[in-house]
Amino acid sequence: MTNVDVHQHLWSAAFTAALRRRDEPPYLDGWTLHLAGERPYEVAPADHDVDRRAELAVTDGLDLALVSLSAPLGAEWLPHDRARPLLDAYHEGAAELPAPFGAWAATGVRDIDADAAAKDLDLGFAGLQLPANALADAAGYARCAPLLDLLEARGLPLFVHPGPAPGAHPGPGWWPAMVPYVQQMHSAWFAFRAYGRPRHPRLRVCFALLAGLAPLHGERLAARGGEEGRGESDPGMFVETSSYGPRAVEAVARVLGTGQVVQGSDRPYAEPPQQPGFGLGGAAAYAFRIANPRRLLTGKE
Repeated sequence: MTNVDVHQHLWSAAFTAALRRRDEPPYLDGWTLHLAGERPYEVAPADHDVDRRAELAVTDGLDLALVSLSAPLGAEWLPHDRARPLLDAYHEGAAELPAPFGAWAATGVRDIDADAAAKDLDLGFAGLQLPANALADAAGYARCAPLLDLLEARGLPLFVHPGPAPGAHPGPGWWPAMVPYVQQMHSAWFAFRAYGRPRHPRLRVCFALLAGLAPLHGERLAARGGEEGRGESDPGMFVETSSYGPRAVEAVARVLGTGQVVQGSDRPYAEPPQQPGFGLGGAAAYAFRIANPRRLLTGKE
């Protein structure tokens, strides 16, 4: 396994067709995406051209690019009968993507169905993605426990991605990505420490967008968290780098160490880094792109 990007998005024809069959958020009107709590977004068709994206992945030097369901759509939060057509279309399209693509499975979090998640994972997905706002507190971890038990039993990782932002600020179009998404990831990081890790000691987990920079609050946790704030580093908790640059990545790597950072781009919504090691040197580039993704995805050094 070499040169891995753990976080990309690529909608198949089956998935876009499923979105167009809907008339309430999330849905596509042509190529205009409508979500609850966000402004209509004009999707660029070229961003989801499979052949073009495969060429870009090769140009980026990737041997594996993991596609995930766009969790801010909110598909996972729909009632089972409304969620399943979108989830089935996503899995159908993702399973047929050519090399170098792989994918994370997705599942409903309003109506938990571990058996359905198991059948989807049987198709060869790398692990399971869950929206961060489903894992923000003790109740969320209790509800999602059957899914996390499944991953732990199979030795597969969890990918935590920002979920929908209903009721988001009606201001600039970038507001949901900068405020609710980041807050969700911050909450999910600390909720996993408090509630997820004690119940799932062997689970490997990766948090999108550097966990909303939550690791940088370790000093405050130590000051306010008592004994809980003095916990040791958790080698099974990873963060990926999407939409951040050298300053943020270096700061997080100084706190966690370079062994817990993996490369993620969030393409097509953000570009991969121009410097593979974010200016930290060749050893960091090797860790972020090769060694750490291997440990995340396989549990092996």
